[in-house]
Amino acid sequence: MERIGKLPKLYLAIVFIILYAPIFYLIFYSFNSGGGMSDFESFTWEHYAAVFEDKRLIVIVLNTIIIALLSALLSTTIGVIGALAINFMRNKKMRNAVLSLNNILIVSPDVIIGASFLILFTMIGVKLGFASVLISHIAFSIPIVVIMVLPKLSEMNPTLIDAARDLGATRKDVMTRVILPFIQPGIFAGFFLALTYSLDDFAVTFFVTGNGFSTLSVEIYSMARTGISLTINALSGIIFIVTVALVIGYYALNRKMKAPLAGVKK
Repeated sequence: MERIGKLPKLYLAIVFIILYAPIFYLIFYSFNSGGGMSDFESFTWEHYAAVFEDKRLIVIVLNTIIIALLSALLSTTIGVIGALAINFMRNKKMRNAVLSLNNILIVSPDVIIGASFLILFTMIGVKLGFASVLISHIAFSIPIVVIMVLPKLSEMNPTLIDAARDLGATRKDVMTRVILPFIQPGIFAGFFLALTYSLDDFAVTFFVTGNGFSTLSVEIYSMARTGISLTINALSGIIFIVTVALVIGYYALNRKMKAPLAGVKK
């Protein structure tokens, strides 16, 4: 029995090693004073300095952050409204149909979504650049937010809304003081997931970017095509650290939000 108990832990350890070993290998050689990834000569910060000295790269980083924040905010707003609309639909067939359409967008290949947006923007005359990338990121993030918010809405007891109405609460009060506070964890989860997906996305962005506008994922791909450069390693290391910080921040915020609820239950 002890061996059986150890097997899942061993399996997880192997999986995590396979997943994280290439990342740490990449980061390790970002401190190499040599120009390759075969022999480590000596420790240096020059590749990280090169990242921050590259003004074009800094502009691209800012573009990526702005796109990610705007798309996350807008998609969260639209996604929450969509989740509320789906949850309060009385027709079960219609609700299931809309939910199925939402889920199809999540599992659809990014290449198809990117190509579809490219065709759409070409047909309606939208120039490829900031606007096209932002619209695309909002579109593929909305279904993610809906999926994160709906479970919280299904957990909510309908009697809470009835009790609020009996106490004289208006529709606005019910929404702002009962529903939104209850589904807040789902909203934050949806926001952070939308933010992460936007920061990481390559396939969709590759199709809809243009006119000198670029994001980090597309830029790293372009840099990698020209040859191995340890600047890519340094940039990848910075992105990894920022991503880890975002995950830790999300869990810290989630714990902080759950603490008052735990106190109330006690």
